[in-house]
Amino acid sequence: MIPYDSFLLDPPMLFATGWLGAKVFARLPEDRREKALRSLFLTTMGVFWGTSISLYRNLEWTRWIWELCHAESGRDWMINSGLFHFEHEKPSPKAHALAAAILATYPVWLKLGMKAGSRASA
Repeated sequence: MIPYDSFLLDPPMLFATGWLGAKVFARLPEDRREKALRSLFLTTMGVFWGTSISLYRNLEWTRWIWELCHAESGRDWMINSGLFHFEHEKPSPKAHALAAAILATYPVWLKLGMKAGSRASA
């Protein structure tokens, strides 16, 4: 089993995506750079939220991901993955609220990465 869950992996991957994007687009003229970073932000958030929410809801199209990770379901992989033993089949309203709060931080991680990458390129 892969010993990481999506809620632990996603923030560093979002930060790294933002950092790398800012570095790659650093040499563009400012107007094109801003447009490229905006597109990167929207695309990245669409992919991360779309996949994460689909996994959490155990949507069938994500089955290959959770099976690849040897998890019982998408939600199991999102919150447990061998590290934790939270109830994933019938989580409490508090657990759903916590998952939503974690997902709400995703844009922050991406923006922090973009900011760090921009500073490193200056």
